[in-house]
Amino acid sequence: MLPPGEPKFRRRPEARPAEILAAALEVFAERGFQAARLEEVAKRAGVSKGALYLYFETKADLFRAVVTDAISPNIERVKAMASAEVPFETAVRMGIGMLARTVVADRRISGVIKLVIAESRNHPELATIWHETVVRPGIALISGLIAAAQARGEVRAGDPRLFAFGFMGPMLLSMIWRETFEPVGAEPVDVVKLADQHLDTVLKGMRP
Repeated sequence: MLPPGEPKFRRRPEARPAEILAAALEVFAERGFQAARLEEVAKRAGVSKGALYLYFETKADLFRAVVTDAISPNIERVKAMASAEVPFETAVRMGIGMLARTVVADRRISGVIKLVIAESRNHPELATIWHETVVRPGIALISGLIAAAQARGEVRAGDPRLFAFGFMGPMLLSMIWRETFEPVGAEPVDVVKLADQHLDTVLKGMRP
């Protein structure tokens, strides 16, 4: 048994990357990209700054890993749902509902989205990372589902990509609302209820 007070990163070296990413997600959401300090990430993760650099050479590398770790597994879960042989509306309700509960409702992730919007002009690599990791695969996944449903006659004619934008628009708006207006007293939005109600409206409009 290790002595009391043994540093966390020495007790559990196999967990070190996961702990760093969890700490970095919090710091990016709270501070933004420019103001985030790797020293603070290391302190919250229980590692030295030098140990952090063993895994991530730059702050942009760390940000990419955070986005991949926080979002990509959820996209993969939606892909798994989409591959099951279920009707289009069932797949969409399962997938969008899961994203609303696990991604959109996570205040750390909405903080990162605010970061991307606010700082991508000065740090375009942030927008590139978010687009490559989240936006492009997400839109492609939903567009593909819609195109397949159109081929089966489950969805009316229309641009699948634009339909996909229609699905996700209110989810993005709810996160911007939470980060921008709730802190100054605006009434909160229940993102899960928003997703359910929005899907009712959109899916009815997409039927042949």
